[in-house]
Amino acid sequence: METRRYILSTVAAAASLWIATCAAESSVSSMTTPTADKAAILKTMSKYEAALNASSTADVIPLYSEDGVFMPPYKQAAIGTAALRRAYDAVFEAITLKVTFNVAEVVEMAPEWAFVRTTSAGTVTVHANEVKSAEANQELFILKKGPDGAWRIARYSFSSTNPPK
Repeated sequence: METRRYILSTVAAAASLWIATCAAESSVSSMTTPTADKAAILKTMSKYEAALNASSTADVIPLYSEDGVFMPPYKQAAIGTAALRRAYDAVFEAITLKVTFNVAEVVEMAPEWAFVRTTSAGTVTVHANEVKSAEANQELFILKKGPDGAWRIARYSFSSTNPPK
């Protein structure tokens, strides 16, 4: 009887350990394996980086939702497609960016909402004087999944990580 209890308790402990191990592996796997949504979000971010580096308002605008908001430092927010177009036209008229984004985190908050925290680094050339300098920012993007399944920027804000001059 004692042997039987020992065998049963050992089997139960082994089964519990196996179940816990499988659950842990499943959790790690789901954290490290990009979902289809995460992959689509990262694709949107990659397209945004390319559009900035190409100084292309035409490529930036489709990456925003119709009610998208761009909140640059020291400026009023640009809200909606027409305002976004004016804002990015002004940005690209004033400067040329050559930056690389580093995605620090992607968090899917709900089936249709996610945020992306990034840093970026590279150079900025000011057209007024053709001075080229180091560019470094931290960014926060809030993305919304549209009815067509595409992830678009709903809100975007950034701040410089370069020390003030």
